[in-house]
Amino acid sequence: MNGLSEIISGSGALFLVFSAAGFAVYLLLLNKAPALGRTVAKTMAVGALSGLAFHAGGPALLIVALALSALGDAFLAHEGEVAFLGGLGSFLAAHIAYAVLFIVSGPGFADASVPGLLAMVVFGVGMGTLMVRKAGALALPVAAYVLAISVMGLGGLTLGGLVLLGAVLFMASDAILGSEKFLMADTSLLRRFTSPAVWVLYYAGQLLITLGLLG
Repeated sequence: MNGLSEIISGSGALFLVFSAAGFAVYLLLLNKAPALGRTVAKTMAVGALSGLAFHAGGPALLIVALALSALGDAFLAHEGEVAFLGGLGSFLAAHIAYAVLFIVSGPGFADASVPGLLAMVVFGVGMGTLMVRKAGALALPVAAYVLAISVMGLGGLTLGGLVLLGAVLFMASDAILGSEKFLMADTSLLRRFTSPAVWVLYYAGQLLITLGLLG
């Protein structure tokens, strides 16, 4: 793998430009009706990061996790139960790929911060309890999703740095998205803030994880 400075200043910078453009365009179109351009922008933001990871010779699981995330973004750019389940399944697989990658790449849990480990466990139990109780027929896949992202967070603790920060932002994004889906009233004024927060935190998380693993 190339160093981070080489990636940013070399030909890999083109992937970052496309990624940032996708992020910015989707942010502008966030509250618009689903459309092809909106879907392309959302998918391109993280899809370009997958291309960057491939171009830079990054870990195969990183490339796969980013590609699965981009697929999930394509699903979630649309509305409806089928789109939601497609996004949920794609991101569940992405989180599993990330969790395995983090754990096998890090030094193990022996040196991980005890408060950090406890925080991840509390997050998983708290988020899982709240979401599963409100998920109805989706309780099982939601429980699996929360477990996967919690294990991803635990794996991020073993690596620290940008990867851990990215994992935490990703988890925060998912927590807000889950609250929006299962806990928040459709008429809640908070929804005008939650959607931009989900997108910004999610993209920042994916970007930091990518740069942390490629650097």
